[in-house]
Amino acid sequence: MRFALTIGALLLMGSVTQTQAHAFLDHAEPRVGATVLAAPVEVKLWFSQEIEQAFSTVNVRDAKGARVNKASSRVDVADRTLLRVSLEALPPGAYTVVWRVVSVDTHVTEGDFVFHVGQ
Repeated sequence: MRFALTIGALLLMGSVTQTQAHAFLDHAEPRVGATVLAAPVEVKLWFSQEIEQAFSTVNVRDAKGARVNKASSRVDVADRTLLRVSLEALPPGAYTVVWRVVSVDTHVTEGDFVFHVGQ
């Protein structure tokens, strides 16, 4: 019985460690769900751990689904938890940010959120 409890505790600790190993979105500029008056020139996403440049992307799409970011996304060289992408000039409207990142320990996470540019 004691052996089974020890094994169970070790498995639980292992699953907690593995859960913490993913790079989750911590915060963003523009913020998730925000309405901004001035159109941003870039979108910045901060994650809970460092991410790999080669396998991490972010794209921004308008309400019709057209991509409005200028170039490929890039991981910031000074802060490897920061993923950024430059934007075209944005008219008022809703924009969806779609991201997929691979953390330095090779775990994949992805997600999306909307922000609005007001008039």
